[in-house]
Amino acid sequence: MISRYSTLVLLVLAISSCARKEMTALDIITKTIEANGGQQVFNSVIEFDFRDKHYYAKYHNQRYSLKRIFSDSTGNIVDELNNNGFVRMRNDSIISLDEECTGKYSRSVNSVIYFFRIPFVLMDEAVIPEHIGEAEVNGQLYYKVRVSFTEEGGGEDFDDTFVYWINKENFYIDYLAYSYSTDGGGKRFREAINRRNINGLLVDDYINYEPLNLSVPIEEYDLYFASDGLKELSRIENRNVTIEYLN
Repeated sequence: MISRYSTLVLLVLAISSCARKEMTALDIITKTIEANGGQQVFNSVIEFDFRDKHYYAKYHNQRYSLKRIFSDSTGNIVDELNNNGFVRMRNDSIISLDEECTGKYSRSVNSVIYFFRIPFVLMDEAVIPEHIGEAEVNGQLYYKVRVSFTEEGGGEDFDDTFVYWINKENFYIDYLAYSYSTDGGGKRFREAINRRNINGLLVDDYINYEPLNLSVPIEEYDLYFASDGLKELSRIENRNVTIEYLN
């Protein structure tokens, strides 16, 4: 017969074991998705202005349509990236593009909308997440999640790498870093600012930094940020944001 003392010991050990259980990357991402707007964002229409262009992103039942709309000296331009590929229209007429321009314009459209949709892009099938530890930045505690991508479904830039600093208290992404090889390559670190809730969606702007020393791994940018190893490059400001949820 197990004594009451032994039962108590087993109970304490069980509780301690649960307390020590480390959250997986998927656990963290799931909580982050919910904290930032939830599953409803995966069927929605989002519009916003970034710099001198208007962006439109519709996601519905595994279909998507991403648009960049602006005017130049030749007329009104609409760049659209969807499940079928990329097309540029000028004054409602399709423009023939070579492979280089098609790649350049489609990457540009996708990149702006991709960063706007963080953290929801972390649920993409090509994502390979890894919980790589914890960190303290400006007195706040963070989970560190590194994201790489499978070649299949990862797009032209499947070899990019991201690191996200996810606040342990509220599961907001306050910082992120990434390395990329397209368009000359580079490394960046972003600090979220001007966070606001728009129709249930958390929207961030960013201070965009570049490293003074390119040899430092992006996984260490929390330390690099604290030691002034980054310099401000630009501000990422999303204006006139609207969101409509679809059934």
